[in-house]
Amino acid sequence: MHVDAAEVHVSLVGRKDLTGEIYRQLRRAILDGRLPPGGRLPPTRELARRLSVSRTTVTVAYDRLLGEGFVTSRVGAGTFVSDAVPAVADRARPAGGALRPRPVWDDVPLPTVFDRAAEFDFRPGIPDAQLFPYRTWRQLLARQLRPAAVGNGAYGDPACHQGLRQAIARHLGVARAVLAGPEDVVVTNGTQQAVDLVARVLLDPGDRVAVETPGYGPPRRLLATLGMEVAGVPVDAEGLVVEAIPPGTRMVVVTPSHQFPLGMVMSLSRRLALLAWAERNDAAIVEDDYDSEFRYGGRPIEPLQTLDHGGRVVYVGSFSKTMLATLRLGFVVAPRPLAGAVAAAKFVADWHTALPLQAALADFLDQGWFARHVRRMRGVYAERHRRIVEVLGDRFADHLKVIPSSAGLHVAATAPAMSHEELAAVLAQASAAGVELRPLSLWDVGPPSQPGIALGYGAIPTGRIDEGLERLRAAFDRHQT
Repeated sequence: MHVDAAEVHVSLVGRKDLTGEIYRQLRRAILDGRLPPGGRLPPTRELARRLSVSRTTVTVAYDRLLGEGFVTSRVGAGTFVSDAVPAVADRARPAGGALRPRPVWDDVPLPTVFDRAAEFDFRPGIPDAQLFPYRTWRQLLARQLRPAAVGNGAYGDPACHQGLRQAIARHLGVARAVLAGPEDVVVTNGTQQAVDLVARVLLDPGDRVAVETPGYGPPRRLLATLGMEVAGVPVDAEGLVVEAIPPGTRMVVVTPSHQFPLGMVMSLSRRLALLAWAERNDAAIVEDDYDSEFRYGGRPIEPLQTLDHGGRVVYVGSFSKTMLATLRLGFVVAPRPLAGAVAAAKFVADWHTALPLQAALADFLDQGWFARHVRRMRGVYAERHRRIVEVLGDRFADHLKVIPSSAGLHVAATAPAMSHEELAAVLAQASAAGVELRPLSLWDVGPPSQPGIALGYGAIPTGRIDEGLERLRAAFDRHQT
């Protein structure tokens, strides 16, 4: 590990024993691990110049450290932290302190689901990173990191790079029939920030927000930390049950084109009912269209935004599923009266998303690379989807019932004859055998839903699916015995 010890902080403001202060502060930096074993201290002449003291003052402090074994000196090379000083992983921090987080943060666990690699990775929500066109992306990004592209290096428009706004609006208009101009688009760091900005613009603390149950977890936790009352609304074969939305709800967050995690499509009648509900109740709808580019059968589904004539729908999306999750690029398409406020919310949140990434993505879209990548991956994922559904139907019919789905990066199945505890035991055995997948109960809001599983196929090569499912089947068989 290389640490530039030449920049070590020493403060002599208001101090009288200058040599003693230099010694003590360097000693503390060594013991805290800020200066690790082998780290090179700044030359005495340089440190003396920075601190505006005589070189002798620094030399005496170094000699004291040398005499106590904290540093070693090599003629012609410099002064280094001694290898005899135990390495410290992290700087020690006081255990106490008066500050405490609000209680709501006690219920927001940091994600650990992807902490370790899986031999057979059926975890949902991950695209295939091995098939991304890295060479093309590197070339586009490198072009944006040249001086001519960076310009004066100033901050940019909080809404986003103008070329990307135009590219997203064009793409959504062609691929999803979304009605939007460039001025309606704000680029975000993923869908999570998109929901954050919309909530900040539309809601006050204490307002009620409805989310699907089961449903994607991070937005509901986000809304709770903003002081909203979050209510779970059940879904059935036609999607969100509109009649179950509680009175006083100011906003609904839905995934109508591919319900997460169950996978059904919200029926047209249910979509129209939801839009009518929003009109009657002066409420907003956030439509999360997170992976609808990958559709393998049936007719394309119109977004709620296209059916909306009252300006009630805020359309949010992401490139995390179509490109790479690590890019953290998403967007908001806001009704015209909200667009300026959403851009202002982006500004106060983090000013803007990284401009070189935005400009590279604009080129990726405009030059047709994105469309080609999506077409290629649609074929790959369609084969994986077909194979998983086929094997589940043949080998797991006595345990699992597949929920019909023709889009996205995962398949859901219920386990009608099992309890949540029994299913958890099976998944634990599967994990021990190298197979990672997730229970549907992970996304419950309120009372547990029916036991079941979600199997993603973005991160597992097609040729590995059969063996992974065989190991899962073995886990089910061991449970039976």
